[in-house]
Amino acid sequence: MQNKIHCSHSSSLIVLDRDGVINQDTPYFVKSNEEFIFLPGSLEAIRRLTAAGYPISIATNQSGIGRGYLNEEILSHIHQKMLNAIRQHGGNIIDIAYCPHVPEDCCVCRKPKPGLLMHLAQSSDRLIQNIIFIGDRLSDLKTAEKAGSQFILVRSSMTEPEVEKNYPHILQFDSLLDTVNYLLVK
Repeated sequence: MQNKIHCSHSSSLIVLDRDGVINQDTPYFVKSNEEFIFLPGSLEAIRRLTAAGYPISIATNQSGIGRGYLNEEILSHIHQKMLNAIRQHGGNIIDIAYCPHVPEDCCVCRKPKPGLLMHLAQSSDRLIQNIIFIGDRLSDLKTAEKAGSQFILVRSSMTEPEVEKNYPHILQFDSLLDTVNYLLVK
Protein backbone atom coordinates (compact mmCIF):
# COMPACT_ATOMS: atom_id res chain seq x y z
CA MET A 1 0.00 0.00 0.00
CA GLN A 2 1.26 3.44 -0.86
CA ASN A 3 0.73 6.96 0.39
CA LYS A 4 -0.86 7.99 -2.89
CA ILE A 5 -4.63 7.75 -3.20
CA HIS A 6 -6.38 7.56 -6.54
CA CYS A 7 -9.88 8.95 -6.31
CA SER A 8 -12.58 9.98 -8.73
CA HIS A 9 -16.17 10.69 -7.78
CA SER A 10 -17.32 8.80 -10.88
CA SER A 11 -15.54 5.53 -10.02
CA SER A 12 -14.53 5.66 -6.34
CA LEU A 13 -16.53 4.57 -3.33
CA ILE A 14 -15.64 6.09 0.02
CA VAL A 15 -16.10 3.56 2.82
CA LEU A 16 -15.95 4.82 6.39
CA ASP A 17 -15.39 2.84 9.54
CA ARG A 18 -17.98 4.05 12.06
CA ASP A 19 -16.61 4.11 15.61
CA GLY A 20 -13.54 6.34 15.87
CA VAL A 21 -14.06 7.92 12.44
CA ILE A 22 -17.65 9.21 12.45
CA ASN A 23 -18.47 8.97 16.15
CA GLN A 24 -16.63 8.72 19.45
CA ASP A 25 -15.37 5.21 20.10
CA THR A 26 -15.41 3.48 23.44
CA PRO A 27 -13.98 0.15 24.59
CA TYR A 28 -17.43 -0.57 26.07
CA PHE A 29 -19.39 -0.42 22.78
CA VAL A 30 -21.94 2.16 21.63
CA LYS A 31 -25.12 0.56 22.98
CA SER A 32 -27.74 3.31 22.63
CA ASN A 33 -28.65 6.49 20.78
CA GLU A 34 -27.43 8.48 23.78
CA GLU A 35 -23.98 6.91 23.54
CA PHE A 36 -23.64 7.73 19.83
CA ILE A 37 -21.79 11.07 19.72
CA PHE A 38 -20.52 12.50 16.43
CA LEU A 39 -16.86 13.45 16.35
CA PRO A 40 -16.17 17.13 15.66
CA GLY A 41 -16.20 17.80 11.91
CA SER A 42 -17.49 14.38 10.85
CA LEU A 43 -20.91 15.64 9.73
CA GLU A 44 -19.27 18.45 7.75
CA ALA A 45 -16.82 15.98 6.19
CA ILE A 46 -19.63 13.69 5.03
CA ARG A 47 -21.58 16.68 3.70
CA ARG A 48 -18.57 17.84 1.70
CA LEU A 49 -17.93 14.39 0.23
CA THR A 50 -21.60 14.13 -0.74
CA ALA A 51 -21.56 17.60 -2.31
CA ALA A 52 -18.47 16.62 -4.32
CA GLY A 53 -20.37 13.64 -5.75
CA TYR A 54 -18.71 10.79 -3.85
CA PRO A 55 -20.89 7.83 -2.87
CA ILE A 56 -20.27 6.93 0.79
CA SER A 57 -20.83 3.67 2.65
CA ILE A 58 -20.00 2.44 6.14
CA ALA A 59 -18.25 -0.81 7.16
CA THR A 60 -18.30 -1.51 10.89
CA ASN A 61 -17.68 -4.34 13.33
CA GLN A 62 -20.50 -4.44 15.88
CA SER A 63 -19.59 -7.39 18.08
CA GLY A 64 -21.61 -5.86 20.90
CA ILE A 65 -24.51 -7.73 19.28
CA GLY A 66 -22.74 -11.09 19.48
CA ARG A 67 -21.67 -10.31 23.04
CA GLY A 68 -25.25 -9.51 24.08
CA TYR A 69 -24.75 -5.80 24.85
CA LEU A 70 -27.30 -4.75 22.23
CA ASN A 71 -29.46 -6.36 19.57
CA GLU A 72 -29.94 -5.67 15.86
CA GLU A 73 -33.07 -3.60 16.54
CA ILE A 74 -31.14 -1.24 18.83
CA LEU A 75 -28.32 -1.03 16.26
CA SER A 76 -30.90 -0.17 13.62
CA HIS A 77 -32.19 2.70 15.81
CA ILE A 78 -28.63 3.96 16.36
CA HIS A 79 -27.98 3.87 12.61
CA GLN A 80 -31.29 5.59 11.86
CA LYS A 81 -30.38 8.43 14.25
CA MET A 82 -26.96 8.69 12.59
CA LEU A 83 -28.41 8.69 9.06
CA ASN A 84 -31.04 11.30 9.97
CA ALA A 85 -28.38 13.65 11.36
CA ILE A 86 -26.17 13.10 8.31
CA ARG A 87 -29.09 13.90 5.96
CA GLN A 88 -30.03 16.99 7.99
CA HIS A 89 -26.48 18.25 7.48
CA GLY A 90 -26.60 17.63 3.72
CA GLY A 91 -24.76 14.30 3.62
CA ASN A 92 -25.79 10.90 2.31
CA ILE A 93 -24.80 7.33 3.12
CA ILE A 94 -25.77 4.80 0.45
CA ASP A 95 -25.14 1.60 2.43
CA ILE A 96 -24.11 0.28 5.84
CA ALA A 97 -22.46 -3.12 6.17
CA TYR A 98 -21.87 -4.43 9.68
CA CYS A 99 -20.59 -7.59 11.29
CA PRO A 100 -22.49 -8.63 14.45
CA HIS A 101 -20.14 -11.51 15.23
CA VAL A 102 -17.54 -12.02 17.94
CA PRO A 103 -14.02 -13.02 16.84
CA GLU A 104 -14.58 -16.64 17.87
CA ASP A 105 -17.43 -17.01 15.35
CA CYS A 106 -14.93 -17.30 12.47
CA CYS A 107 -17.24 -15.45 10.06
CA VAL A 108 -16.15 -13.97 6.72
CA CYS A 109 -17.34 -10.43 7.50
CA ARG A 110 -15.53 -9.42 10.69
CA LYS A 111 -12.69 -7.03 10.02
CA PRO A 112 -9.80 -7.67 9.40
CA LYS A 113 -11.39 -10.14 6.97
CA PRO A 114 -12.40 -8.40 3.73
CA GLY A 115 -16.05 -9.53 3.60
CA LEU A 116 -17.62 -6.16 4.43
CA LEU A 117 -15.59 -4.32 1.78
CA MET A 118 -16.26 -7.03 -0.81
CA HIS A 119 -19.99 -6.77 -0.10
CA LEU A 120 -19.96 -2.97 -0.45
CA ALA A 121 -17.95 -3.13 -3.68
CA GLN A 122 -20.43 -5.60 -5.16
CA SER A 123 -23.57 -3.80 -3.96
CA SER A 124 -22.31 -0.46 -5.33
CA ASP A 125 -21.01 -1.99 -8.58
CA ARG A 126 -17.49 -0.67 -7.88
CA LEU A 127 -14.12 -2.32 -8.37
CA ILE A 128 -12.49 -3.15 -5.04
CA GLN A 129 -9.36 -1.16 -5.97
CA ASN A 130 -11.58 1.93 -6.35
CA ILE A 131 -12.67 1.75 -2.72
CA ILE A 132 -11.03 4.25 -0.39
CA PHE A 133 -11.47 2.79 3.09
CA ILE A 134 -11.04 5.28 5.93
CA GLY A 135 -10.51 3.71 9.34
CA ASP A 136 -8.79 4.18 12.67
CA ARG A 137 -7.44 0.75 13.62
CA LEU A 138 -4.98 -1.89 12.52
CA SER A 139 -7.93 -4.18 11.70
CA ASP A 140 -9.18 -1.56 9.22
CA LEU A 141 -5.76 -1.33 7.57
CA LYS A 142 -5.52 -5.14 7.36
CA THR A 143 -9.04 -5.29 5.88
CA ALA A 144 -8.04 -2.89 3.11
CA GLU A 145 -4.83 -4.83 2.45
CA LYS A 146 -6.66 -8.17 2.21
CA ALA A 147 -9.39 -6.74 -0.01
CA GLY A 148 -7.00 -4.84 -2.28
CA SER A 149 -8.57 -1.46 -1.60
CA GLN A 150 -6.95 1.86 -0.76
CA PHE A 151 -6.67 2.97 2.88
CA ILE A 152 -6.38 6.18 4.88
CA LEU A 153 -5.88 6.21 8.65
CA VAL A 154 -7.80 8.62 10.87
CA ARG A 155 -6.01 8.66 14.21
CA SER A 156 -8.34 8.15 17.18
CA SER A 157 -8.15 7.28 20.86
CA MET A 158 -8.39 3.61 19.80
CA THR A 159 -5.61 3.68 17.16
CA GLU A 160 -2.91 1.24 18.17
CA PRO A 161 0.52 2.93 18.55
CA GLU A 162 2.16 0.41 16.21
CA VAL A 163 -0.06 1.51 13.32
CA GLU A 164 1.37 5.02 13.24
CA LYS A 165 4.90 3.71 13.90
CA ASN A 166 5.01 0.67 11.60
CA TYR A 167 3.02 2.04 8.66
CA PRO A 168 4.54 5.47 7.90
CA HIS A 169 3.70 5.00 4.19
CA ILE A 170 -0.04 5.10 4.96
CA LEU A 171 -1.73 8.49 4.73
CA GLN A 172 -2.63 9.53 8.28
CA PHE A 173 -4.83 12.37 9.47
CA ASP A 174 -6.20 13.58 12.80
CA SER A 175 -9.86 13.63 11.75
CA LEU A 176 -12.27 12.69 9.01
CA LEU A 177 -12.54 16.38 8.11
CA ASP A 178 -8.76 16.64 7.65
CA THR A 179 -8.92 13.54 5.43
CA VAL A 180 -11.70 15.02 3.31
CA ASN A 181 -9.83 18.31 3.00
CA TYR A 182 -6.93 16.32 1.54
CA LEU A 183 -9.12 14.28 -0.83
CA LEU A 184 -11.02 17.27 -2.19
CA VAL A 185 -7.93 19.41 -2.79
CA LYS A 186 -5.81 16.78 -4.57
